[in-house]
Amino acid sequence: MSKFTTLYSGYGQSLWLDYIDRNLVVNGGLRELVSAGVRGVTSNPTIFHKAISEGGLYDDTIRDLMQADAQVDAPTLYQWLTVQDVQMAADILAELYRSSDKADGFVSLEVSPHLAHDTQGTVEAARHLWKMVERPNLMIKVPATRAGIPAVETLIGEGINVNVTLLFSTARYEEVMDAYLRGLARNPDPHSVASVASFFVSRVDGMVDDALAELDGPEAASLRGRIAIANARLAYSRFKERFSSPDFEQQRRRGARVQRPLWASTSTKNPDYRDVLYVESLIGPDTVNTVPPATLDAFQGHGEMRATLEQDDGQAEKDLQALAELGIDLAEVTEELERDGIVKFADSYDALLALLDRKRFQVSKEYARG
Repeated sequence: MSKFTTLYSGYGQSLWLDYIDRNLVVNGGLRELVSAGVRGVTSNPTIFHKAISEGGLYDDTIRDLMQADAQVDAPTLYQWLTVQDVQMAADILAELYRSSDKADGFVSLEVSPHLAHDTQGTVEAARHLWKMVERPNLMIKVPATRAGIPAVETLIGEGINVNVTLLFSTARYEEVMDAYLRGLARNPDPHSVASVASFFVSRVDGMVDDALAELDGPEAASLRGRIAIANARLAYSRFKERFSSPDFEQQRRRGARVQRPLWASTSTKNPDYRDVLYVESLIGPDTVNTVPPATLDAFQGHGEMRATLEQDDGQAEKDLQALAELGIDLAEVTEELERDGIVKFADSYDALLALLDRKRFQVSKEYARG
């Protein structure tokens, strides 16, 4: 039995792969991972940019699409390519989706990052992708911005699965859970819909550690590499409170499932830290951890498994209190991380469209030469 399977059967946590490309879904790699216990796939513009830019994996498909429509623009090409990958991945995961009673087996696809502050635009884009992919185990990624929150409520109410992404603060997480509950109340068949709330981890340590490095003293040094985990554990305690509340119990009786916390950005950026730090430290029931291939391999190779989310003994709150006493405002940090996250995904999206424009130009030249 692989560690991925044991993680789920023994600890109640689903491990998802934070990567997708055409080779993975066509040549059997994803099937092998699913057989080994991987239970879902997530994607974003940065991942697709990496997949499409490396080598000529998508070139033949681009030529075929342009042969069908020589005037096709880069955003349409991007949508066609990503939808094809997501559809194939969703088909591979379909049996897991059915056998898990619609709890796992999902593939996530993101709306344009440029819609992060546009509620109606997000809703319309999500509906469009939902119809285009036409797979019940699709999850639409919606950012947890102020504009994204009401979009989550609407989409859940309509039965569209949502991966609420770019979550950094527990305060915003409270708003996300509220939106999910309101959406469930509007949904005539809440058992048919699923959602995860993607709480970003390592990026918090990246910014907080920089601030701590500017301070003198052993206390500041002792908090390095601890705040992201403390923040995630506090979010998990909020999750347990909210989904044991009377408001959710009413929806549970109607067949609703919890909106699981998903630990995202779990690769270790600091080489001084253990490469599976953010996997080992956040193991607990009713959660998901989505990891890139390198972290997946590292965890399978030397990761240690034990229930860590619920064996905290109040240390998370102590660490967060100590951070505040040092004058570092975590709320300001998470607000900046949200802004930066939106910009980074938008930049990746724009870079991908520019890449596709270059490929369109190359194919056009080939046609012109005959």
